Amino acid sequence: MTEQEAPLFAIEKLYVKDISLEVPNAPAIFLESESPEIGIQLQTGVQRLGEDAFEVTLTVTVTAKLGEKTVFLVEVGQAGIFRVRNVPEENLDPLLSIACPNILFPYAREAVSELVTRAGFSPVILQPVNFEALYASRLQQAQEAAAAEAGAGGATIQ
Repeated sequence: MTEQEAPLFAIEKLYVKDISLEVPNAPAIFLESESPEIGIQLQTGVQRLGEDAFEVTLTVTVTAKLGEKTVFLVEVGQAGIFRVRNVPEENLDPLLSIACPNILFPYAREAVSELVTRAGFSPVILQPVNFEALYASRLQQAQEAAAAEAGAGGATIQ
């Protein structure tokens, strides 16, 4: 296999694409003694930038609540530009949906912890994420939705 035909996966650039912090109930929220309930959401997005370049964005949203009050809301969009060449099409989606978020996650985790600390709260340490399991779950949901849609479309009403 020549160098031109060899598979290539390279990180071109890693960067924060979007970042926000809200503490809507400050300063009164700092007088609360209870520990807030923390909710975490993850979302990935892929955008093709050219023949062999892709932008992958991992968005992490962390919400801390005390009852109905929002203690803080942090959102970090950690992104990267990845060069992918000579990878079979069936391997491209898993590469962009599993490998790339695995690369981006430590940077997003650090940004979340830093923002929460700068806001005056104890750091939020995000636990490791199994992006392979999330990808498999997303595929299964898509297959179930397609099967349900096909079943509904094939039914006749008399």
